[in-house]
Amino acid sequence: MAHVHDRARPVTHGEALASAITPDGETLTLSREAEAYVVRVRGELLMSSRLSGSEAAMAELARPGADQPVRGRVLVAGLGMGFTLRALLDRAAPDVVVDVLELLPAVITWNRQYLAGHAGHPLDDPRVRLHEADVLAYLAAGTQRYAAILVDIDNGPEAFTVAANGRLYQPEGLAALHRALAPRGVLVVWSAFRSRRFERALGTAGFTARSVTARARADAAKGARHTLFVGTRS
Repeated sequence: MAHVHDRARPVTHGEALASAITPDGETLTLSREAEAYVVRVRGELLMSSRLSGSEAAMAELARPGADQPVRGRVLVAGLGMGFTLRALLDRAAPDVVVDVLELLPAVITWNRQYLAGHAGHPLDDPRVRLHEADVLAYLAAGTQRYAAILVDIDNGPEAFTVAANGRLYQPEGLAALHRALAPRGVLVVWSAFRSRRFERALGTAGFTARSVTARARADAAKGARHTLFVGTRS
């Protein structure tokens, strides 16, 4: 469990706002840099409030069809800055239920204290059920079947933030995700990089797999591109 060491104070340019310790003993920080909120782990960039285009693309891939609302029950693994959740809620039916899993309590605190306004206060939506939990432990304890599962907890199919996350991308973890999906349910995994090996691993786990490229900034014709691995349970 992370231990939060943050105090609310006026935000100024480049100001360090809060820090926490991950289960691996690494430092996670939240700062305000050039009018953007930035989260770093070990000093390396993990999230920025400037970049939410690929998170919106994840939510689009959760739709059952073009322009159709997301229905049923959906799992969002990784709260991040709330952008994936916000985009999903904007595309979801009024009666959808969204389970949100976040391992680090500091991230939940930061969303409520600093980041809520940037993502449109998604945690206040009555359709949301927030759980402080590890993804695999949560899936092992339940029998819920999801119409869609959106995974955005690392920089891709590798353990970047917390070492234990690596299990999720191994055969055991992919099998658990496959079991948690309803028939024709869709899994979307966010990544900063392409990986043919992970796409093949999805196929081995029983998914019909493909990769989709999405821009980091939806309003930019240039700039960073991210990869979304899509696996459909047939």
